[in-house]
Amino acid sequence: MKILILNGPNLNLLGVREPGIYGSSSFEQYMPELKKRFADVEMEYYQSNIEGEMINKMQEVGFSYDGIVLNAGAYTHTSVALHDCIRSLKCPVIEVHISNVHTREEFRHHSMISAACKGVICGFGLDSYRLAVSALTGR
Repeated sequence: MKILILNGPNLNLLGVREPGIYGSSSFEQYMPELKKRFADVEMEYYQSNIEGEMINKMQEVGFSYDGIVLNAGAYTHTSVALHDCIRSLKCPVIEVHISNVHTREEFRHHSMISAACKGVICGFGLDSYRLAVSALTGR
């Protein structure tokens, strides 16, 4: 099984950016734990602050991988282009958020991509990624 974990804008600053909301660990520190837990799953990690690069990456793997775990960051709330891309893919996409976006600013309460995704997981910190991979793998 092959899964892409794709993080969007500002998520390269995990561990530094607003640790009260996003925690004190970088995604690079968390990834080995995730890979160990799902040792039989090939996981690729990609992060970009650029919407077009995210779309290119999803189109690159979306017809051959078994799933995508997507934290689109702020693009969640603005991107029709990501929505359209997700709809065009063969593999399922699970939207994740580290924080519970529904307890935050009003503009974060609406997702432009949720309707195109298989499911949405939010509010469990970095463990949101584990929950998404569990959903994709069926365990």
